[in-house]
Amino acid sequence: MDRQNLARVAGASAVVTTLVQAGTAAVALPRGRRDYADGAWGPGLAAIALTSAVVGNGDRRRRWALAAATTAWAVRLESLMLPRLVGSDEEDPRYSEFLEGDSTATAGLKVFVTQGLAQLVVSAPLQVAAASTLPRTSRRYLLPVGLAVMAIGTVVEALADRQKDAFKQRDDDEKPDVLDTGLWGVSRHPNYLGDSVTWDGAWLAAAASAPAGWTWPAPVAMSYFLMYATGAKRTEQRMEDRPGYRDYQDRVPFFFPDPRRLLARLGRRGA
Repeated sequence: MDRQNLARVAGASAVVTTLVQAGTAAVALPRGRRDYADGAWGPGLAAIALTSAVVGNGDRRRRWALAAATTAWAVRLESLMLPRLVGSDEEDPRYSEFLEGDSTATAGLKVFVTQGLAQLVVSAPLQVAAASTLPRTSRRYLLPVGLAVMAIGTVVEALADRQKDAFKQRDDDEKPDVLDTGLWGVSRHPNYLGDSVTWDGAWLAAAASAPAGWTWPAPVAMSYFLMYATGAKRTEQRMEDRPGYRDYQDRVPFFFPDPRRLLARLGRRGA
């Protein structure tokens, strides 16, 4: 690993992240729409990946493959988030509740500064990979494995979101209280699960170079964010009083699918 190059990659990533978050905050805070931060999550990580690919001097194919995979993930996510944000005149209740009573400065710190720092942490594998060469040992095959895992995670996230949107659009007498079919029948939060898997794959691809293996706290942090900090747990708190949701919680695992239930479902379909 070229440590001087890594310092340049990290510095450039920090600058890009600051610009993305500051620009978003400048638009969001005067409008009282702190939830615009959701729209900056994907583009911010894609910007870091592309910046790392440009500034880095590590293995060229890997750094651009990771940039392409991250950008594809971000574009898909933004195509979902942007219409939701633009199509709503009210701030997401998650932000209103979390920031209740806070000043503009405090809200900026808690939302945009925190998100920028989180993006730098989560993208650490991409940054280290951009400044690292690939070994000639069999460890190099972690790259294609990691890219494949990224693709699987992105597909799972996209499919879960599509199933959720289709459920919301249903307007018939047979519509159940809770979506519990498809991916939503094996995990209560398959969209967040797919997101987590995507970033596990990014770490695997980066870990083809030994130094990047030490960035394992990055995917752990991402999973924590998705499960407890800003994702699944907050969603559960809003949903648990809705009809049928308590029963859904009893039947379907919170995040990671139960292998036995998954195999049983597949067996029933094959029968």
